Parts: sequence; C-alpha cells; structure tokens
Amino acid sequence: MALPDELRAVVRTYLADRPAASWQALARDVGVAGLLVPEEYGGAGCGPAEMAAVAEELGRVLSPHPFLQSAVMAVAAAEASAASELLEALADARTTATVVLPGDGALRLDDGLLTGVVPYALEGELVLVYLDDLLVEAVPAGRRTYRTMDESRPLEELSFQSTPVRRLGDGGSWARVRDLGIAALAAEQVGGAQRCLEMAVEHAKARRQFGRAIGSFQAIKHKLADLLLLVESARSAAGAAAGDEVFAAIAGSYCTEAYLAAAGENIQVHGGIGITWEHPAHRYLKRATSDAQLFCPPLAHRARLAGHVFGD
Repeated sequence: MALPDELRAVVRTYLADRPAASWQALARDVGVAGLLVPEEYGGAGCGPAEMAAVAEELGRVLSPHPFLQSAVMAVAAAEASAASELLEALADARTTATVVLPGDGALRLDDGLLTGVVPYALEGELVLVYLDDLLVEAVPAGRRTYRTMDESRPLEELSFQSTPVRRLGDGGSWARVRDLGIAALAAEQVGGAQRCLEMAVEHAKARRQFGRAIGSFQAIKHKLADLLLLVESARSAAGAAAGDEVFAAIAGSYCTEAYLAAAGENIQVHGGIGITWEHPAHRYLKRATSDAQLFCPPLAHRARLAGHVFGD
C-alpha cells in the first residue's frame, strides 16, 4: 500500500476514535500540521499526494481544524520565503497562521505601515499578507469573527490601521500558494462528496417503501450512479490540481460543483429526514455552499481557465 493510502487510513482511524481531538493533538499524534514542512524544520517533508489524502479525510468529517490555511497555505508561503522559525512553529502546532492573498482586501503599505480591511479571512493566530509578491506578517488592529452558515469553518474580518509589519521575504509566487490552497480545498470537497454518496447509498439500502428498499427503484439507482461518476471524476481532478494553475482551476470549478450536487442529492435521497436539524446531511450542504465561495466561485475559476484555453 502506498504512503498516501497508509496515511489516509491512519487519519481516518484517528478521527473516528477521537472526533473532538484538538489541532495540537493531531499535530502530535499524526503529524498533519507539519505534513508539508521540510524535515530539517521538524516536518514530515511530504508532497501533494499526502496532502490530498489528509485533506480528503478532514473534509469527510467536516473537520474544523486549520489544515487548509495553516498546514498548507501558510507553510507554502513560509517555505518560499525561507522563514525557518515560522516553519518550525507551524510544524509542531505552536501556532497557526492564515494567508491573505492579493485581492482578498483593500490594503496599502506606506513606509512599512499596513492599512486597510480584509473582509473575509480564514482563522489563524498569525496573519501573513501578500502585497504583490512581498510577504509580510502583521498583527491586526481589529478582528471580528462572523457567525457563518458553516460554523465548522469560521471566517474573520481583519482590520489594519497604520500597523507595523515584519517582512518575511519575497515569498515566491503568491499564485502558487493560492493554487496549492485550491488543490487542498478540492481534496476536502471530494472527501465531503464521498461521504454524502455513502450516506445516500446506506439510506437507500435501509429505507423501505412499497415493500422494498428504495435503492431498488430505477430513479434512485440512476441518481446514485450519476453521483458515483461525479465523485470519482472530482477525485481525479483534485489529484491533478497541486502545482499547476490550469489543473487547479479545473479542480476549483469541478470539485466545487460536484460537492454541491452530492450534498443536495444526499438530502433528496433521504427525503424528509434529510432536512431535519438532527441529521448531518444539512451540515455537508452548508460546507459545500461556503466552500463554493472560499477562493472564488466556479464561474471565476472557469474564467481564469478560459485565458489558458482561448488566450487573452
């Protein structure tokens, strides 16, 4: 069994046994916080395949942990800027970080002082800000946490008022950090979509109407077969996404819509119970809906892809 599959099995078992485990516990016991951190900085030195395996398992259980922003995007930014102390702190979960990309807010840097507002940012103790290809660390003057539809992935408003910054370096290309984040999110979406499919199949086998399981009805069979094709296609798209702008745009569009479709059809197959507060189906639909706006909606991914397909 390949390393990503072994890692997937470990993470799934751990999350099943300890569903309320903290980020620090996950870092200590499984090493997910330092998964992409080079070994010389205390990490595992793994690559995109391992990242996708972990992200898929976290998405499967709607994990609230900051894997996407801290263990993927912040680590990629810190590694590109050779911020060794930050890499070590991220690897052992002594801190978490979030990354603000160009366009995420209206920010300006004057004489080393940062001013402006980031309306929506993923939670992180440290804030890393890209100003074009310059990467800085800044402590927000104000933070406001939103009560979001998907409470498993909190968002914050960050405000800066002539805030001093610490320059971390040129930081490489922010687009690469963005695309790696899109790849990790796509893998999370595949994990959530896969779980929606499994829930729908389980219910279709158990729920009986007119003297037989509803899974024997042709309409349900077709619905579940279509979902299977959608999920497997999304998994292929997510697997190719890391490190390539074109494939990241494809995954950002396809996996987002696949997750939305799987979450919606899961509720349809469950019928009335699928829309109750007690059933988890609505939580997957909320995560799928919020994920659809996290970097940009599918239409924006396709618009970015169009430039590569059709030219400027």
